[in-house]
Amino acid sequence: MPSVLDLWNKTSALPQGNRVFSIAFSQKAPYFATIHPLFKEIRPNYAELVIPKRRSVHNHIKTVHAIALCNGLEAAMGALAEATVPKDKRWIPKGMDISYTALANSDITCIAETDPEQWTSDNPDLHVRVKGVRKDGETVIEGVIKLWVTPKPPKK
Repeated sequence: MPSVLDLWNKTSALPQGNRVFSIAFSQKAPYFATIHPLFKEIRPNYAELVIPKRRSVHNHIKTVHAIALCNGLEAAMGALAEATVPKDKRWIPKGMDISYTALANSDITCIAETDPEQWTSDNPDLHVRVKGVRKDGETVIEGVIKLWVTPKPPKK
C-alpha cells in the first residue's frame, strides 16, 4: 500500500486530485469524513486542510463546532505524522491541549507543523503544533497534539 505522502504526491498532481485524496484519506478513518476535509498541502513536517463551513459542522450559534475543529486538527496532524515519521518508528496520539481563541464563522484552514529534529529525538514525546485559521486570517483555535513516537517492534 502506498504511503500517505506517495498517495498525496500522485493524486494532488491530477485535476481535482486533492478532492480524491481527501475522500480516500477520510475513508481510512471514517470519522474524518464528518467534516468534509479538503487537503491543500502535505509534506514532511507540514499538513494543511480546509473544513468548509456548512450546516453539518455547525453548533447552536451557526459557527464551526469546537469538536469539528479538533477533528480537522487531528486529520491534519495524522497526515503530517504519516508523511514524516521515520520508517523505523510508529506514532499514536496521546493527548491534545487546545485553546479556542475566536469564533469560527467561515471556512477554517487547519494547519499542523513540526520541526525535523523532533522526529530524530530519543524522547518519545512529540508535540505537533496545530492551529485553525478563518478566511480573514484570524486564528480561531490553536495548541498542540501530543504524540507518542516509538521504535517499531521487530517483525516476526
